[in-house]
This record gives sequence, structure tokens and C-alpha cells, in this order.
Amino acid sequence: MATARRPTKKTTGDEVEAPRVDDPDLDAESLVVGSAEDLGSRESHDGVRFDGGDLTDYDLEGSSFRECIFDGVSLGGARLRGSRFAESRFVDSFAPELKAARTTWRAVRLDRPRWGSAELFDSEIESLRLSGGKIDYLNLRSSTLTDVVIEGCSIGELDLGGAVATRVSLVDCRLGSLDVTGARLASVDLRGATFDRVDGLEGLSGAVIDEFQLGLLAPLLAARIGLIVR
Repeated sequence: MATARRPTKKTTGDEVEAPRVDDPDLDAESLVVGSAEDLGSRESHDGVRFDGGDLTDYDLEGSSFRECIFDGVSLGGARLRGSRFAESRFVDSFAPELKAARTTWRAVRLDRPRWGSAELFDSEIESLRLSGGKIDYLNLRSSTLTDVVIEGCSIGELDLGGAVATRVSLVDCRLGSLDVTGARLASVDLRGATFDRVDGLEGLSGAVIDEFQLGLLAPLLAARIGLIVR
């Protein structure tokens, strides 16, 4: 267990490769206005804008969305397993429970999500920006993350157990706990995050931390190799 209590500090350095994120360039006015009634499982939707609406308990498994905007949509209980999102944006989405295992996300922006338990395990995530909001439990176990930025977000528990993460950056984030058990990390920048607990210490290999965070992890590192500190 490691406890971090300090103001978020902006750091610089070229020792870690930064994420290459392509934010979707969408003109909301040019998109077709859609409604929840138009949606079903295993359907494809291109260039559609959903303003508000409640998708609670909708079956959207295996659906595909490209160049779509979801603004103020409630996703609580919607079954999104195996769905694909590309060049799309979510704004102020709400979900006490997000059921999105084995989903694919490419060139997606998530602004100010308010999610309780977000089940995104076994997912493929590439070029994604998550900005602001609050997530109680973000389950990314066994997922593949490439070029991901998480900024200004409060996450109660971030679970990266067994995940493969490359070029991932946390900026001005507050984490309750971080689980990296069995994770494989490369250019994962944690310097912009504070956290209360880290599980799976060996999984931090390949991450970048600052000196303050290293001091907090020192007792765990010492215990791992049997070092006695008096």
C-alpha cells in the first residue's frame, strides 16, 4: 500500500513517449439527429447525433458507431458488450453501471463522464482522451490501451490488472487505488496522478513516476526484496 497526498504538480521530461491522440473532428450541426428508438443490437450507425435520451437496459451488443456524438445520454445498464466506437464523442454521459466489456474504441473523446462501475475489461482502446468527470471503478483488466490520455478525472479504483498499456498519460488525476497486477506497461506516465494505494507492484515496470511517488513506494519495494530499514 502506498499513500499519496500532495497537490498535482505539472512535470516535464523527454524520457517518456507521449500519447499520440487524434481527437475526433465532428461538426454537430452536420450530423443526423437520432433517437434511442432507432438503436438496436448489431446495427451500424454513421454520422448520428444523440442529444439526451435514456438507453437504460437497451441491448446494443455488437453495434457499431462511427462519427457519432452522444450528448447527455444515460447509458446505465445498456448492454454494449462487443460494440465498436470510432471517431466519436461522448459528452456528460451518465451510467451507474456501464456494461461495455470487449468493446473497441478508436479516436474517441469522453468528456465529463459520471460512471459508477465501468466494466471495460478485455477491450481494445486506441487514441482516446478521457477528460474530467468522476468514475468510481474503471475496470480495464486484460485490455489493450495505446495512445490514451486521462486528464482532470477522479477515479476511485483504476484496474489495469493484466492490461497491456503503451503511451498512456495521467494528467491532474486523483486515484483512490491503482491495480497493475500482471500488467505490461511501456511509456505509461503516472507523474500527473495522486493515489492512495498500489496493488501488484511488479506491474509498475515500464511506468514513469516522480521522486515523491518513489518515496511513497519505497516501503513496498523494500519489503519486496526483504530489505530491513531501521
